[in-house]
Amino acid sequence: MPGTKLDEIDRMILAELQADGRMTNVELAKRVGISAPPCLRRVRTLEEQGYIRGYHADVDARELGFEVQVFAMVGLQSQAEVDLSAFEGRCQEWPLVRECHMLNGEVDFILKCVAPDLRTFQRFLTEDLLKAPNVSSVKTSLVIRGAKDQPGVPFDVLEERLARDA
Repeated sequence: MPGTKLDEIDRMILAELQADGRMTNVELAKRVGISAPPCLRRVRTLEEQGYIRGYHADVDARELGFEVQVFAMVGLQSQAEVDLSAFEGRCQEWPLVRECHMLNGEVDFILKCVAPDLRTFQRFLTEDLLKAPNVSSVKTSLVIRGAKDQPGVPFDVLEERLARDA
């Protein structure tokens, strides 16, 4: 089961850093109950093993002038792996696309997009997304407001599962 390769201290380190990635190593070590040098070694190991992919500021898109958030459901003509990969590569190049997820079912991909205004998003939609090779359909939904935006994973659920399965 994923997560079992990590011990309790590793999981506590990940939970603390997920909540506040800016804390000092000394503060992190204090919170998880170990001294600073082994804490730093553990953090570096977690980074090297890919459990920690990076550290980011949680910026407020609207405060920065990105008033429009849209989810775009994209259907492709071909679902061959080469075509799926090509579309994912194109999404990497489009700055307005902030997230891209392949789905199963009626929709092949869902994209989370941000734009400063509707005109900018519409230009992206008509000049880039709809004209992209292999795109057969796009349905968009404008976000009116967000009720929850919590990155990461719920460590309390992981701990409950590990305790139950032990």
